[in-house]
Amino acid sequence: MFRIAGRLFGSVKRRILKTPSIDYYLGSCSGVIHIGANCGQERDLYAGHRLPVVWIEPLAEPFEALTKNIRGLANQLAIKALITDRDGERRTLHVANNDGQSSSIFDLHLHGDIWPDIHYLRDIEMVSSTLPTALKEAGIDSEPYDALVLDTQGSELLILRGAASLLSQFKFIKTEAADFESYKGGCTVSEICSFLGNNNFSLRRKELFAHHPAGGRYFDLLFKCNAA
Repeated sequence: MFRIAGRLFGSVKRRILKTPSIDYYLGSCSGVIHIGANCGQERDLYAGHRLPVVWIEPLAEPFEALTKNIRGLANQLAIKALITDRDGERRTLHVANNDGQSSSIFDLHLHGDIWPDIHYLRDIEMVSSTLPTALKEAGIDSEPYDALVLDTQGSELLILRGAASLLSQFKFIKTEAADFESYKGGCTVSEICSFLGNNNFSLRRKELFAHHPAGGRYFDLLFKCNAA
């Protein structure tokens, strides 16, 4: 997601209050599956924790940049796939003008309240996969990875539903979400909290990173499995 000053404000506030970053969880997990990789902006963060990472990105241009960026980083690999709740379904992926960061399978709706300069450039037809299928087809054993990160512009709940058989193995789930309909038909904070609450996860951190004065806020959410 495209960042604005709210992210910087949040960082300053954390220093003042001496509270840990939301990424504190990386110190107690064994590996990360990151869906919605773009070009792997968090690669050095993960490498600093010496974590194995599976990146998943559907768009060709960011995927090419991703593979170059993680080259030479131990235990980081990339899969090119569109992850949803269905295998073999044809979906239209709308490509955004901010280097693909706001691309989504959903139409833009109230997203412009915060980022009015973001728009779609073109559409790409893709065949979707669930997370278990994408990992299996890539020959990846999911067991070593106990953290799931989602940044897929409204389709996070679809991904979670499609990964239902894997959820119990995750200790942490981190996701972006809005408390309004940023993308038409996309999921919201309350929907994600409800789904994960019903799957034995509790919300541990909720950090605001963008908002509009008239209403509408974006958050980073961190959930922890109650059994972990």
